[in-house]
Amino acid sequence: MDEMHYQLDLLKAMNEKLLGNDKMFRMICGTSSNAFLFYSFSENRFETLGCWEQYFEFEVQNQTDFQNILRCVKDEYSSVLEAALFCERAGESAKSAECEMAEGSKWVEFEVTISYDENHRPSEKIVRVRDITRAKRQTEDLKYMAYYDALTGLYNRNYFVRLLSEWVRKAQTEHAKVSVMCIRLDEFRKINDAMGMIAGDEVIQLFGLFLKDLQNEDTIAAHFYEDMFFVALYDPFGNNTTEHIYRKVCNRLEDTFHITSGSAEVKSTVSVGVAEYPESARNSLELINCAEIVMLQRSEKGRNSIEYFETPMLTDFMENIQLENQLKEAIESGDFELYYQPQYDSLSNKLRGVEALIRWRKQDGKLVSPAVFIPIAEKDGLIVQIGNWVLEEGIRCFKKWYDKYQYPMMLSLNISAIQYKRKDFVHKLLRLLDKYQVNPELIELEITESVLIDDFESVVDKLHTLKEYGIKISLDDFGTGFSSLSYLKGLPIDTLKIDKSFIDTVIDDNSTRVITESIIAMVKKLGCETVAEGVETQEQFEYLKGINCDNIQGFLLGRPMPASEVDKLLAAV
Repeated sequence: MDEMHYQLDLLKAMNEKLLGNDKMFRMICGTSSNAFLFYSFSENRFETLGCWEQYFEFEVQNQTDFQNILRCVKDEYSSVLEAALFCERAGESAKSAECEMAEGSKWVEFEVTISYDENHRPSEKIVRVRDITRAKRQTEDLKYMAYYDALTGLYNRNYFVRLLSEWVRKAQTEHAKVSVMCIRLDEFRKINDAMGMIAGDEVIQLFGLFLKDLQNEDTIAAHFYEDMFFVALYDPFGNNTTEHIYRKVCNRLEDTFHITSGSAEVKSTVSVGVAEYPESARNSLELINCAEIVMLQRSEKGRNSIEYFETPMLTDFMENIQLENQLKEAIESGDFELYYQPQYDSLSNKLRGVEALIRWRKQDGKLVSPAVFIPIAEKDGLIVQIGNWVLEEGIRCFKKWYDKYQYPMMLSLNISAIQYKRKDFVHKLLRLLDKYQVNPELIELEITESVLIDDFESVVDKLHTLKEYGIKISLDDFGTGFSSLSYLKGLPIDTLKIDKSFIDTVIDDNSTRVITESIIAMVKKLGCETVAEGVETQEQFEYLKGINCDNIQGFLLGRPMPASEVDKLLAAV
């Protein structure tokens, strides 16, 4: 009897344990986002656990047939669960499918686990069903980020290079051509500066959408960065050529971009460089590089045009890169020196002053012309460091000469537009004059028309500030720009320099003489001095003197000379 009670208690305990385990398993399944369907082949019994309510419309506990189970499934999931229910091999697990829902597509994954008896017949089966929509969408988002540019929806740089590489390999076997266009929106930075980055982004988006419409199986487009786009064409012909694409781009840009963020209309043009396989390059990266080189050179020569790659362009580009690197080293090692060209009063032949001219002497002793390295320095922003050195070195030498000879001459200093536009320019100049105790009235700053182009009012305000301290202002290269005359009435200038290009032909060309004489007469009425540059012959000198040009500068009276020669010049006056 006691033995029976013991057995009953043991069975009760085991039953309670099983019930507890069952409760625990159900709680675990219920807290997961998965649904589980258990089927016993021997008992022909179904049991569900987890979140089956989102997949089934009806209770399945009393069902004994797979077809009946399937009738309980919501229509949207029927195709997925049918495959799972009738699967009898575990190897077919982890399948996924897209389900069309009223609120949008969902992705469902099922996994089947089957156990077998000693005769290798299926005994139990568990089907796990999981909603993988979030994971799928995250994967799609990552895939989009890997292949597409977020701002424009075009291909991104990495994927464009990948596709272009495939095209080049294909072209090798098919003996076809591949053309690559590098397209840059001209003066895009001005749009950003004037209207803000949001408006700039909108322009990029609108242009990107336009390029997207041009894509087909043989034309792909990508946004590389900021204002630069690339278009590649496989085996171009007919309406699928670089010329045809360029014409379409130009036609689009004849209309404005409507910017909703600022309710404004923006117009732009493009500079385009083209490189072709196999003529220009051997692989995709070289093609992209060559197309960009052509585009950059096109931008420097003049915007709103298209140019095709030629081998000498790469040579010139590499030489410029090498020169840029050497220029940076020259700044670090101080390989610059100042030469000074004298200016003389045309009537008295008295020394008026000297113009400081920078020279770069390379480590091998060769001089590099400022016409070569100054544009590179301005493009890279190195001109600010170089310009600051010119200011200090020029003022330092001038102070030394003035203290030694007490000769009241002028020191003319050339100022780059980039240097002049810096907010601290006036402060730095005044601080240098104070440091070396130089009278500001003996300093003349030479500016060119490029200083005035972007922000005329701000430039004039700075000029007035400099004038208040007594510093003289000279307008250099007069007559070479497009609208120099319009600046004269609004600028507080003291001196106007007549460009060498006028002086070269003033003796032989009647039109040049008329223009030169008119300039000098007009400037004198405005109360300004004149300086003629590039005077090389006595005939030029006598003519300029005869039409009342105030000052003469050129090889006839004095070539640019090192500081030591200026000492000798001053000692002789």
